[in-house]
Amino acid sequence: MRRYGIWSSSWVCVSAAVLALGASNSAEVQARDAARRTVHVTAESLPEAIAELAREAHVSIGTDGPLPPLRAPHLHGEMTIGEALARLLTGSGYVAHEVSETAWRIELIPRPSVAPSPAEPTPPPQAPPDPIIVTATKQPLDLLSLPAAVSVVRLTERLNRASQNASASVASRVEGLAITSLGPGRNRLFLRGVADSAFSGESQSTVAVVLDEARLTYAAPDPDIRLVDMERVEVLKGPQGSLYGTGALGGIYRMVSHPADLANSSFSVTTSGSKVAHGGTGYSLSAVANLPLATGTAALRLVGYTTEEPGWIDTGNRNDSNGTHVSGIRAQAALVPIEGWRLDITGFGQWLESRDSRYVYAPRSYTRDQQLPEPHDNDLTHIAGRLTGELGGVDVMLASAITWHTVNDTLDATVGAESFGLADPQVLTDDRRYRTSDSELRLRGRLAGASWLMGLTHLDARQSIAVALQSQTGAELPVNDDRRDSHDSAAYFNLTVPLAHALSIDGGARLFLSSVRETRLLPEGLVTRKQDKAGVTPSLALAWQPNSRRLIYLRYGSAFRQGGTDITPSGAIDNLRSDELASIEAGWRESLAGGGHVELSAWYSRWDNVQSDVLLDNGLVETTNAGDAVILGIEGHAEVPIAGGWRLEGGANATSARLTRNALGFKLKDTRLPVVPEYTLRTALRRDFKLGAFDAWARLSLRYIGPARMSFDPAIDRGMGDLVESALEMRMKRNRWELGLSVQNLLNDKGNVFAFGNALRYRLTRQFSPQQPPTILFSAAMAM
Repeated sequence: MRRYGIWSSSWVCVSAAVLALGASNSAEVQARDAARRTVHVTAESLPEAIAELAREAHVSIGTDGPLPPLRAPHLHGEMTIGEALARLLTGSGYVAHEVSETAWRIELIPRPSVAPSPAEPTPPPQAPPDPIIVTATKQPLDLLSLPAAVSVVRLTERLNRASQNASASVASRVEGLAITSLGPGRNRLFLRGVADSAFSGESQSTVAVVLDEARLTYAAPDPDIRLVDMERVEVLKGPQGSLYGTGALGGIYRMVSHPADLANSSFSVTTSGSKVAHGGTGYSLSAVANLPLATGTAALRLVGYTTEEPGWIDTGNRNDSNGTHVSGIRAQAALVPIEGWRLDITGFGQWLESRDSRYVYAPRSYTRDQQLPEPHDNDLTHIAGRLTGELGGVDVMLASAITWHTVNDTLDATVGAESFGLADPQVLTDDRRYRTSDSELRLRGRLAGASWLMGLTHLDARQSIAVALQSQTGAELPVNDDRRDSHDSAAYFNLTVPLAHALSIDGGARLFLSSVRETRLLPEGLVTRKQDKAGVTPSLALAWQPNSRRLIYLRYGSAFRQGGTDITPSGAIDNLRSDELASIEAGWRESLAGGGHVELSAWYSRWDNVQSDVLLDNGLVETTNAGDAVILGIEGHAEVPIAGGWRLEGGANATSARLTRNALGFKLKDTRLPVVPEYTLRTALRRDFKLGAFDAWARLSLRYIGPARMSFDPAIDRGMGDLVESALEMRMKRNRWELGLSVQNLLNDKGNVFAFGNALRYRLTRQFSPQQPPTILFSAAMAM
C-alpha cells in the first residue's frame, strides 16, 4: 500500500463539518465543491498553503511523499478548489488530481516519453528541478524566496567526495568570492570587496567559516576543509551581523555535511590519481560509510580521506618541493531519544602539511634559487553536538561546539632578518594556536501568518602567536609573543511578515556584548589591555514575489568587528577602533523554464574604521585602522538549458572598493582595497549524453580574474591577477560506478595569482605565485 503525506489527520480524514453531513448529503457536497468559492490563503510555504486550503475548503489533500518548502503565492478571490491548487502548484513540478468528491492527490508531473531519433540519441528529459533549500539563514528557506544574495554549490555526485575539492573549487563557481593563493591552509577568504589585507595578522576574519551549525574559525586563515561527503556549500554574501555577529562583515562560507541516515546502510569509496606538468604525481582515497545501529533510532556515519597533492616548484636541487599531504576523518552519530527529537554528535579532524612554499622570484617561472625549505602545517580538531525537535509548535535547536586549530609556518630567514640582532639567522618560525567555542539556542515558529526566529548565542575565541628566530647554532630569539581572548554574547531575532500584493517584509537585529583582552610579553614583562563594546546590528529586507518563479528584493544589512588594543613589540600601545560595515543591495532572482535560472544584484557598502594587517619594515605584521572605505558592486549569473542536452552557464562580477579616508600615516598612490579583483568573468558549457551503457556529461569552463593589488603601502604594492583559469571535466555513471576525468589549466596560463610569499624578503625583491601547471586527474567511485 502506498503511503501519502496528508494535509489533514489522515488520507480518509476530512473536516468535522464534512463528516457531520453524512453520505446522504454527498450530492450537496459535490455541488458545493464544484462551485466557485471565496478562497483566502496567506501561508508562506507550499506545504502550509496546501494545509490551509484543505482546512478552509473542508477537503483532504494527499501527497506522494512530502512537499518541498517552496514559497507559495497568496490566494484571494473566487475560484474552485482545482483552480486554487493549480495556482499554488504553478512552477513547482507538481500537479493535483481529484480523487473523490472531497479528496485530492498531489503528484509529481510525469516525465514526457519522447522517442529518440535513430541518428542522434536524445538524453532522457529532465525531471522538475529540486528546490534549493538554504539553511545558512538559520531557517530553511527556498532560494527563490530568500531576499538576500546567496550562492549554493551542490555536491551531490559521488566523485565530489574526492578530497581535492576545497574552498578554491567553490570560489571558481561563486561570483564575489575571492581567495588569496599563498598555499593550502594559508589563504584568506574575502566576499564582495570586503578585504582588509593580504597579510595574516591578528585581526578577525571578514568571512566566517561554518560547518553545519558551528563556527570553525575566528581569526585563523581558511583551514581549507576538504569537501568529502558534504551535501553543499552555501555562501551568504554581504554583512550578516544580525544573525552571526562579530566579524561577519563580508559574509558566511558554510559547509553542510550529509547527516547520518537512520534507515539505510551505504558504503562508497572514491580514488583518484593526478599528474602535474612540470611536477610530480598525486593520489587520493576517500571512503564514506553509513551504519544504522537501530533502524529509525540510531545511526553512525564515518568519513575518512587522504590525499597527496603533487608539487611543481623547483628550489635549487629540490624538485617539486611544494607537495602537500592532507588527511581527515569525520564521525557523526545520530540518536532519536524520543519521537520528534534528534541528537547529532560530530567529531572531525583534518591535518594538512605543505612541504614548501609556492612563490618564485621571476614571472611565469616554476623555479627559484636554492634556499631553506619553508614548510607549513594547518591542523584542526572539532567536536560538536546538536539537539533538534519541536515543542508546542515551535522548532527548537540547541547546538554547541569547540574547535582547536593550529597553524605553523617556517620562513627562510637568511635574508631580511638582520634588524632583530640575532647573529646568523636561519629560519623564522610562526606558531599560532586558536580555540573557538560556539553555543546557540534557537527557536523558530509561526504566529498569525508571520514567521519568526530568535536565539541566544555565546562565542569564545582564544588565539596565541609565538614568533621566533633561530640561528645556525640553535640559538633562539623570540620576536613576538601575543595572546588575545575574545568573547561575544548576544540575543537575536528575525521576523518575516507577509504584506498585500505578494510583498513581504523581513527584519531582524542582534543585541550583543563583546570584549577583547590582549596580553603581550615585552622585555619589561607582561602588558595587558581590555576593551568592551555593546550594541546592535540590524537588518531589513523588502521582497516582492509575484509568483513562485520570480523574486525582487531590497535589503539592508550591517555587521561589526571588535576593536581592541594593539600592543607592538616595541611596547607602543595603539587603540584599535571597531570597524563597522553597512550595506544596501537590490536583487532579482528568477527560475526559467526547463530548469534554468538567472540572478542579478547590485550593492553599496560603507565600511568605517577599516582594520587592516600591515607589513612592518622588519617583516612582522601588525594591525591598524586604515580609514574608511566605500564599496560599489554589481554581479550576476545565469544558467540556461539549450536543446540537445546542452547547458550554458555564465557569471560576472565588477567591484569598486576604495578608501575614502586615509588613516595609515603615509600618502597613498592608489586607494583601492587590496586583494579584490576589479572584475571577474566566467562561462561554462555542459553537455549531457549517453556513452554506451553510461550516462555521461562533459563541462568546459573558463574564468577570467581581473587585476588586483597587494597592499596599501606604495613601497610594497605589487600587481597580480589578470589571468585565465580553464578546465575540462567529464563524468560517466552506470549503476554503482562513476568514472571521471578532469584537466585543469588547459591553456597553460602562468599568471600571477598572488604577489607574496616570504615576508622577510618582500621589501627586497619581487615575488610571484604562478598558476598551477596543467594537471590531469583520473577518478573512480563505487557505491554499495
